[in-house]
Amino acid sequence: MNIFGFLSLLGGLALFLYGMNVMGGGLEKVSGGKLERILERLTSNPLKAVLLGAGVTAVIQSSSATTVMLVGFVNSGIMKLSQAIGIIMGANIGTTATSWLLSLTGIESDNFFISMLKPTSFSPILAVIGVIMIMSKKSDRRKDVGEILIGFAVLMFGMETMSSAVKPLADVPEFTGILTKFSNPLLGVLAGAVLTAVIQSSSASVGILQALSVTGAFTYGSVIPIIMGQNIGTCVTAILSAVGANKGAKRTACVHLYFNIIGSVLFLALYMVLNAVFHFSFADETVGVAGIAAIHSIFNVFATLLLLPFTKGLEKLAYLTIPVDESELSRKGEEEEFKILDSRFLATPNFAIEQCVTVTKQMAELTRDTLVTAKNLFTEYSEEAAEKVEKQENLIDKYDDKLSAYLTQLNSQNLSYRDSQMVSTLMHSINDFERIADHAVNLMEIIRKMNKKEIEFSAKAQREMEIFGNAVEDILDRSVRAFVESDMELALTVEPLEEVIDDLNKEVKKRHIKRLRKGKCTIDLGLVLADVAANYERVADHCSNLAVYMIQMEDSSIEAHEYVNTLTEEIREQFEQMQETYREKYQLS
Repeated sequence: MNIFGFLSLLGGLALFLYGMNVMGGGLEKVSGGKLERILERLTSNPLKAVLLGAGVTAVIQSSSATTVMLVGFVNSGIMKLSQAIGIIMGANIGTTATSWLLSLTGIESDNFFISMLKPTSFSPILAVIGVIMIMSKKSDRRKDVGEILIGFAVLMFGMETMSSAVKPLADVPEFTGILTKFSNPLLGVLAGAVLTAVIQSSSASVGILQALSVTGAFTYGSVIPIIMGQNIGTCVTAILSAVGANKGAKRTACVHLYFNIIGSVLFLALYMVLNAVFHFSFADETVGVAGIAAIHSIFNVFATLLLLPFTKGLEKLAYLTIPVDESELSRKGEEEEFKILDSRFLATPNFAIEQCVTVTKQMAELTRDTLVTAKNLFTEYSEEAAEKVEKQENLIDKYDDKLSAYLTQLNSQNLSYRDSQMVSTLMHSINDFERIADHAVNLMEIIRKMNKKEIEFSAKAQREMEIFGNAVEDILDRSVRAFVESDMELALTVEPLEEVIDDLNKEVKKRHIKRLRKGKCTIDLGLVLADVAANYERVADHCSNLAVYMIQMEDSSIEAHEYVNTLTEEIREQFEQMQETYREKYQLS
């Protein structure tokens, strides 16, 4: 092979791997996190788990990606190890879809319709369609579908380039001599494992083997050990992913490794024994791209059928390798809220965003409980309740830190416009929830000081602040429920109440000044009342922000500070009706 032929081979390999990456990424985006949700929820029995694993992997074209996802699920507590085993088995079957897709390159026929099934015939058309879809950019989904088509076309072009580059080597004795050494089963397994471990994709390494098969140097007998090695090598990705994870995730990687090693050893041993007895005639025949795809599928189906009844045994083997210790038991339940923010999910932004939404909803409900607890201290003070407010606010700060760090990482991924908008909304929302919790602590500290000094508001001031506090509790409840339940209609009821609360704030202060002039209230209590009112008013402002963020998700043209000014005449009328209802409900006596 001359230098140009070698460069063609390298270029073809680069395009092949890049095309596979682009196509897999496009498929993942189009799935929009649905595949991950299916894996998460529908793993009640082993057979169903196998079918799900096969289906999901066939779609995203990577058993490594599926297994890494499972490591993340187990690490975050979303899934148990027993549930993951069946999916791992199915993933090995699903990954064979790529080799069958690549086997289309071996189609040879003078018939026009059969020739059109050959990728080199139709992939240029797909490439043109893909480019048009990407350039039009009418929607993120259209762009993602365009990426799939472009990725497929590049993948097939890379495959064809590799095959063309190595075809002349069929007449080079030195090259065929090297390949025939792989007929030694141990060398074949080692070569397959190393190649797959390096490129971290069994689908890609099988594709490379299919490209090399055009030289005619491989027989069925020589590729079987290589394919066994490729299935072992693909475990490297999951093992690397489990580094730094909890023991459950490490056990998941172990199950993947044991399943492939046991399956490969048994399949290879059975083949060698039967070949020694029956002398299979096909063993010395030259293998083509379709033959490699067939072996790949037969092995994975064989291993799954053989080991599926022994899922409990694989689980026990993983626990023997990584046993449960006291430190693992003592850490159980520690920071459960944040476990689902697993860095492995960042590769699937849509699913990672869903995990952030789940955790933010927990933060929202905790924030509501914290403020209500602080507000209720006015009527019934206890040091225990005051300490509860402090503890919950500290936990909310942790939510803020964990979510902010995770969302910042997520923002660096290749996000669609919609996902980017959602990340931005979540970052703003957690900041507002954290600030509301700060105001809850401020209220608690004000009430604690009043309790220590044994001072209290006048009966009228108490009644006014109770009405004010109830209005603030109402607006917070509406904001939190709108966020948690994704209720847009409820979100639209927040801003009218916020404007009523602004009026309440002014009226409460005005009435206090009147009492001060009449000598019915002291300046010190006036300052305390002003602090409470200021905190209440700021909480309402943050609630307004939360509602407007939700409204902006529906209509990005709305400016946060100009929302009220953008209301149509019909909506303004409804807005004013709601305001009037709130004014009557929270009228100061």
